[in-house]
Amino acid sequence: MKKVITVTVLAATMLTSCVSKKKYVALETELNSTQDTLQQTRVEKEEIEEKFAIIEERVAEYNAKINSLRSEKDGMMEMNEVTAMSKNSKDKMRKTISKMDPEKVKGARTLEDSINLAVSYNLKKNISEGSEDEDIDINVDETVVMINVSDKLLFGSGSYRVSSKAHPLLKKLAEVINSEPAMEVMIEGHTDDRTMVKQSYIQDNWDLSVRRATSIVRLLQDKYDVDPAKLIAAGRSSYQPLVENTSKENMAKNRRTRIVIIPNLDKFFALMESE
Repeated sequence: MKKVITVTVLAATMLTSCVSKKKYVALETELNSTQDTLQQTRVEKEEIEEKFAIIEERVAEYNAKINSLRSEKDGMMEMNEVTAMSKNSKDKMRKTISKMDPEKVKGARTLEDSINLAVSYNLKKNISEGSEDEDIDINVDETVVMINVSDKLLFGSGSYRVSSKAHPLLKKLAEVINSEPAMEVMIEGHTDDRTMVKQSYIQDNWDLSVRRATSIVRLLQDKYDVDPAKLIAAGRSSYQPLVENTSKENMAKNRRTRIVIIPNLDKFFALMESE
């Protein structure tokens, strides 16, 4: 009996040992397979990353080329817009420049520079008639006309009622605005930084600057038949000064109305041509 038990135990022990070894071999095989797969995956990942880096580099090159072509296209479009003037307008522009101070013309190196000079000269000559030169300052940037008009010409002190002295100027502006259907014009009121004495109808410089811009817009609409859809009224208060508010003269420069217009060049030169 003891021999049977001993043999049975021994057999069971051998069987258990045999099964464990098989599992070990299977697990080891599985581990080796997993490691091989992992290594292969790493290699494939590195290859994919290298290919992706090459693709990224190519995309960056293509984007750079596209941006370059886009810039060239934009530049050509801008040049085409400038050079799209009719021969008649170019002749008028040259005629205008011939009347100007040669010193001022020296800085004109391109067609656009010449256009800006001619536009500024014609506007200054036509709309400033009857007013002093220092009352009106005209700047032209890429054919966008920016006119700063002193409040001395437009309004009384602390008032938003438009002076009758400004009507010839506004009439000329209305003619320019009405000459181009698609044109938009912004009227901006600016003040100096002095605190206003509060009144029942004007609260502060914000209020005054807005009311002044609105007064000019209403006059252009009601008296000179400008389409109100073209007009924008804006108040800037004292927060965009031309110079520091350190003297009466500087404060006078900052009290102004700025008018921004974009003229159609052909119609503009036809309108502004001297008699």
